[in-house]
Amino acid sequence: MTKTVLKGITWNHTRGYLPKVATAQRFAELHPDVEIVWQKRSLQDFADYSIARLAKEFDLLVIDHPSIGEAVAQGLFLPLDTHLAASFLGDQARHSVGQSHPSYCYGGHQWALAIDAATPVASWRPDLLEKHQVAIPTHWDELLDWARRGWVALPAIPIDSLMNLYMLWIDEGETPFATADAVGSEAVGVRALEALRELVSACPSENLARNPIQVYEAMTQRDDILYCPFAYGYSNYARDGYARRRLEFGGLLSRQARLRSTLGGAGLAISARTAQVESACATPNSSPARPASPGCIPTAVASRDIARRGSTSG
Repeated sequence: MTKTVLKGITWNHTRGYLPKVATAQRFAELHPDVEIVWQKRSLQDFADYSIARLAKEFDLLVIDHPSIGEAVAQGLFLPLDTHLAASFLGDQARHSVGQSHPSYCYGGHQWALAIDAATPVASWRPDLLEKHQVAIPTHWDELLDWARRGWVALPAIPIDSLMNLYMLWIDEGETPFATADAVGSEAVGVRALEALRELVSACPSENLARNPIQVYEAMTQRDDILYCPFAYGYSNYARDGYARRRLEFGGLLSRQARLRSTLGGAGLAISARTAQVESACATPNSSPARPASPGCIPTAVASRDIARRGSTSG
């Protein structure tokens, strides 16, 4: 028997890779004539690498929702609503987290399925809070004081700084990109940028080279970082035994008001160039399928990295 091989691309972290491998194994058990082979790319490539090139090389793509506009303009992905059952997509919409499912809808079509939901959340080392006999900060002024003591880390590479800027822009009372001709007003943007600059400048410069994963690795491998005010959540680090020390996660603190962060996560899209449309779109429409069901390729495992404790913002 000749097997159909589907190639998939995701990002190289436990959260991004292992659920896909586990789902692929189960799918192969149910569909022995199909093999799904997943490859990995860095988190930075996940944000920056050309999706047009990826769509030429892979059948299944784990993507970030800001890529949808570019993908639609270039005809890179299959419109899933023309290939998957409406009942299946409706179930996905009802059981996705927040705005995750609609974030992959554009121009009247669904271009990816939300298999992962994330937003910047706060995190801390409970053992170090106990050691220093302190409680987590609840206001921006407290955060700045902790940063000056060297207790704070945050992801400050360009892409994360941009997301943090949007968050502070909203906190200044204006929603970015509310109009088509500008990000927003200059005065509000300057205030938001100055607030971010003050915080980042108060923290060690090594944060300028850190993404969320690198922040969490530093927090769990070292014993001098107590708190991260906002970074895209990775619930793996809240599990005993995953890292050297366990983190706890929770909601964001307040500045002008309680901060609201920017939706992240990941979606699963199917390349319009795939030669295996039927296999890639195989869906068990005759049985109930939920977002975490292993019975269909697109569902994968919903690694919904929402805060382990407390509520998320955004």
